[in-house]
Amino acid sequence: MKFDMGAQVLSTLQSQSQGSSTDLGVLIRQLVQAAQPLEGKFNGAGKAAFDLFKSRADEIAADLNASLSGILGGQSGMDAAFGSGDQEQDENARTQMASANFDAARFSGR
Repeated sequence: MKFDMGAQVLSTLQSQSQGSSTDLGVLIRQLVQAAQPLEGKFNGAGKAAFDLFKSRADEIAADLNASLSGILGGQSGMDAAFGSGDQEQDENARTQMASANFDAARFSGR
């Protein structure tokens, strides 16, 4: 199995997730506005659920944004880990090459 990921993949993902976080709060508020014409058309449990959703829309948006913030933190940590791992791999390879005796590996007939 081969795992190949470009250097900017996690940074790009993090940037796109950040935009989604902002969009999500806006979408929740738009949903509440779009549902306004339905207000007063429900009775009983349906009305109670609708009213609860409407009254908690900001809280729901904040909770969703907080969850996305946690995801963003994880993405940031992964980006840092992959970056430092890539740098460490480069340093290890350079160290090993510096200590290798390439002259001993020549296959000349001398």
